[in-house]
This record gives sequence, C-alpha cells and structure tokens, in this order.
Amino acid sequence: MPLKANVLRPKKSFGQNFLINESISQRIVDELMSNRQGNNVLEVGPGKGALTKYLLEISDLNFKAVEADWDMVHHLQQELGMDESQLIQKDFLKLPLETVFDSEQYNIIGNFPYNISSQILFRVDKYKDKVPVVIGMFQKEVAERIASGPGSKVYGVTSVLLQASYHTKVLFTVDPGSFFPAPKVTSAILMLVRKDDYNIPCDPKLFRQIVKGTFNSRRKMLRNTLKPFITNESLYDLDIMTTRPEQLSLEDFIELTNTIENQ
Repeated sequence: MPLKANVLRPKKSFGQNFLINESISQRIVDELMSNRQGNNVLEVGPGKGALTKYLLEISDLNFKAVEADWDMVHHLQQELGMDESQLIQKDFLKLPLETVFDSEQYNIIGNFPYNISSQILFRVDKYKDKVPVVIGMFQKEVAERIASGPGSKVYGVTSVLLQASYHTKVLFTVDPGSFFPAPKVTSAILMLVRKDDYNIPCDPKLFRQIVKGTFNSRRKMLRNTLKPFITNESLYDLDIMTTRPEQLSLEDFIELTNTIENQ
C-alpha cells in the first residue's frame, strides 16, 4: 500500500511498525469487544490510529490512549479529533497505571512496540488488580513463549510469571505485509484474561526469585540451581530436585516456593 509523502513515518527509537491492514485492525478490536470486562479501555501506543479509529466509533466505551511520541499525538489530535481527556502524552512504562481511570479497572489493547512488549506485560502484571484483560500485537515468538506450557522449548520465565495471574492465548498470527514498514518477523495477537484467583498462594517475591533463578540455568537440575535458597538439606532428597525448570508447571513452582519458604 503506497504512502503519501506527508504521512508520518515511524521513529526507529520506538521500534514501532504501523498496522495498515484494515481487516486485521477491525478483527483485533472485535476480539477486545468480545472479551472485555467493563467499559474502560486504554490503548497503548496508538501511533497513527489504526485501532483507535475503530475504538472511537464504539459509543459505550470510556476510551483513552497513551502515546509517548509528540508527532503521533499531534496526528491523532488533527486526524481523529482526540482531545486531552482521551489522549495521554506519556511513556506507558512510566505512567501511574492506578490513576488512569480514577482507580477503576480497565482493559488494555495495543499494537505494542516489539522492543518493549515484555516490559509492557510485566508492568501490567504489577498492576493486575486494575487490568482484567489485555489484547495486543507481539512478535510471534514472544506471544508463543508467553502462552506456552511445560515441556515446550520456549517455556520460560515470562510464561510462568504471567500465567500465575492470567490465562494466556495466541488468537491469530499477522504477516509482515500488514505493516509499514514491514517487520522481518511474523506477529501474533495475544490475549491475557486475568484469573479469578490471580493472587498466587505463596510468597510472590520468593516465587519470582525461584522462577528466575532456575530458568537462568535451565539445563541444570533444580538441586543445583536452588542451592542459594535451601537451608534444610533434606530437601535435596525430593524427587522434584532431579528435574529441570521447563518440566515444572505453574502449580509445581507454587508448591516448590511454599516448600522452600517453610523449610
């Protein structure tokens, strides 16, 4: 799809690829509408408004967007008529998420910049009591990693930590030709829906330390990677200690955390 000379080009510093496939944009918004919880919606990184224009058409949404790039903010104001009540000019990673909708819960949608997509989700997870649903564009490999289960080669830290609070699902893939500039990778739409019991039944800080510590040496048995956490040597006799982290389910990691905490 040729671009006019006066169309804004993406800034490489934000690692953003602009979605230009209208059917994909509509499909992403439709997925949000089918799965949202409540009427509050925050779009992260709207860019030139590929998703925004469809979201603005939905009358019952209480909609806001956060955009760090001043050029994009100006474009959204001029082309879509967005005002200060709808448009937040700020870096999402620095935005106080608990204040966006006056402390109410809200859904998140976005064509996320690939270079900060994992950071975006970890920030969402930090404020999970405010965000019940996330639907966003990711690099396909990242989306598959987040949604993968035990035994998968890509199962890792992000898989376990995010699945502790959210149900994760890859909805569909998006080819490079749907963007400008076209990325060198295939993309995917990932959905996160917060669990009813999203507060895990173990010490969250110790849980994160154990998950990260074991996956940092994922080819080693747990008996080796967990040495810094073990004071009671009888724990080395547990069958789980001869396994590797990619073999453990979320429930296994929770049980392991409680075992180590209560040693």
